[in-house]
Amino acid sequence: MELLGELAARYAPERSEAINGVPAGQVRRAARLFASEQPSCYYTWAGLEQRSDATQTSRAIGLFYALTGQFDQRGSNVLFASTPASPVAGHRLLPREQASRRVGYAERPLGPAGAPGLVRASDVYRAILTGRPYQVRALVAFGTDPLLAHANPLLGKQALEALGFYVHVDLFANPSGSLADLLLPAASCWESEAVQPSPPPYALAEHTGTWAQFRPAVVPPVHEARPDLEIIFDLAQRLGLGDHFFGGDIESAFNYHLAPSGLSLQQLREHPAGVRVPGQTRYGKYAEIDPQTGQPRGFQTPTRKLEIYSTSFARAGHPPLPVVWEPAAASRRPGTDEAYPLTLTFARLVQYCDDGHRNLPRLRRQAREPFLEIHPATAGASGIKDDEWVVLETPAGAVTVKAKLNASLNPAVVATQYGWWQACQQLAAAAYDPFRPQGANVNLVIPDDVIDPISGSVPHRSQRCRVRKRADPAARSR
Repeated sequence: MELLGELAARYAPERSEAINGVPAGQVRRAARLFASEQPSCYYTWAGLEQRSDATQTSRAIGLFYALTGQFDQRGSNVLFASTPASPVAGHRLLPREQASRRVGYAERPLGPAGAPGLVRASDVYRAILTGRPYQVRALVAFGTDPLLAHANPLLGKQALEALGFYVHVDLFANPSGSLADLLLPAASCWESEAVQPSPPPYALAEHTGTWAQFRPAVVPPVHEARPDLEIIFDLAQRLGLGDHFFGGDIESAFNYHLAPSGLSLQQLREHPAGVRVPGQTRYGKYAEIDPQTGQPRGFQTPTRKLEIYSTSFARAGHPPLPVVWEPAAASRRPGTDEAYPLTLTFARLVQYCDDGHRNLPRLRRQAREPFLEIHPATAGASGIKDDEWVVLETPAGAVTVKAKLNASLNPAVVATQYGWWQACQQLAAAAYDPFRPQGANVNLVIPDDVIDPISGSVPHRSQRCRVRKRADPAARSR
């Protein structure tokens, strides 16, 4: 606590205002409101996490709940009871000595590579191209588009083209799938069966976390499309791994997954709306007495204490307290403040799910073209008008989008969306080249060389950028 106090004392609200632009008075009011108006809860997904200081920033916010005694309390951030289920990801099949060979593990053992089944796209790209930590020779991808969804798509394109064998299973021949050696038609969720204990996001609520459902196929798959699970189970059989895949019987796998809950697939079939299992959310679980030790259960940390000073970070060579990087210094490069005076962030379009659905006329009519939101004063200083094509640039690259004036933005910030590539034939709406600056794949402007040293998060929401009028108004992206 003393070390945290010393750290906090160096950042009076006036100093934080100089770093992030938030007025000191607002900082004080926010701190007092948080401390006095309880309970409160905090939920985030891809906001603070898409920064080069993501881990330490998120830790700092988490400590607010520790210092005010709100963690795992009713109305605050709670670890809810959920439907028990057997894990089916097969993590136990990986020999322990192989775990440290996961791509990215050597650089960031506390990041995604430290948890089985998680990996950064850029780490895979480099393993393909460099053979380190081992040579990746083949890839089977289901329902994904890394060249639209992740930073540095030109490196990704180079890597996918260099793969010895690349299989892509999807509903559409998206930019990533277009590079595959074998493109397989996927069945949609409405053509596939699924079992979900504690279906997200319902596990985030007390009264829905103990729910389980079976989703039957609404219609059979068309033509040669097949559900992902059928492809995976058949592939396992042909590779001689059938014993680990229930002899190819998906229904047996569903029952195995449900077994700890006391439910069966047949029970869920008989109750299409779902079934609730017994389970009661408890609060302050860290204070419960462990009957075996007679001591409080504590927290899920190495010391079983609430670690303001992270022993795991200290052992890995990272600052054990949530240090401040001024201002997001790790995502800045020398000379970029003058040449690239704006900060780029991202937002989502509610009409679309990630990089899909832009081929649907009903949705495309509502959001027809890629755009960049910019403050009227900022646009006016560059002679940019509303609904005019502009070029968005960072030191990594450029894309072409339309300007959309938004007076609610900070004048130093611009915002855009990712995912533009599909055409909509019914509306004669254009497709966009995912690999050229005349296109609108905004991940072209996001580098991946300066990332969060702990998690590997890429700073999609804190890039230095500039916006200018397009030199050739007649040019179009196709």
